[in-house]
Amino acid sequence: MEKQLLRRNMKEVLANVSKLEYEQYSFQIVQRLCSSPLWQSAKTVAVTVSRDFEVDTWALITRGWEEGKTVVVPKCNPTDRSMTYFQLTSFHELETVYSGLYEPDPVQTNKVDPRMIDLLIVPGLAFDKRGYRLGFGGGYFDRFLENFEGETVSLLFSQQLLTEVPTEAYDLPVQQLIMENGIHTCFSK
Repeated sequence: MEKQLLRRNMKEVLANVSKLEYEQYSFQIVQRLCSSPLWQSAKTVAVTVSRDFEVDTWALITRGWEEGKTVVVPKCNPTDRSMTYFQLTSFHELETVYSGLYEPDPVQTNKVDPRMIDLLIVPGLAFDKRGYRLGFGGGYFDRFLENFEGETVSLLFSQQLLTEVPTEAYDLPVQQLIMENGIHTCFSK
């Protein structure tokens, strides 16, 4: 129950971020990521398509295309809570699925082997300095991270960084947290 309450509280906090702060902070976060060695060395970047209160990844996807990176986005499979990544070359290749999420249309996009992903941008609602995150409750990323060998980062507003988030045995941390006010390295591979 603690996780559900924390999710609800964090959504309220994020709903109170003004449009000006949201735009400015998202811009600063994308700039920090794109200036980082992890981004610069990555050829294939995996990212989710942001919604409402999440750091804007639409601009990041566009930036990846401009820089000649292969940008891949996940398609979730609710039956086994797994994810399959597909290369995105246009926003027209997205479709709206449950909860208003945007995912790649498998008919228009090509599947990508997860071993090709150099940098995985992991979403979440709340984070701590150890790199642990509170996700949206589906467990998709925890399952994917079990076998992922590339680099991991999360993009977040400083309001999302907490002293500690509740963790379970299966939770895996990300390597870096990128915020509008800096980059926090949790661990290195």
